[in-house]
Amino acid sequence: MVPLILVLLLALILFGAGFAVKILWWVAIAVLVIWLIGFVARPKNSSGRWYRW
Repeated sequence: MVPLILVLLLALILFGAGFAVKILWWVAIAVLVIWLIGFVARPKNSSGRWYRW
C-alpha cells in the first residue's frame, strides 16, 4: 500500500511541476513579445530607451 501511495504522490508532483513549467514558458513568451513590441514601437525622439529604468 505504501509503494502505491508513493508512486501516486510522485506522479502528482511531477504533473504539477510539468504544469507549472508549461505556464512559466507561456509567461516568458508573452513577456518576450511585449518587450519586442515595445522595442520596435519606441518613440523616435527619446534617448533610445522605451522603459524608465
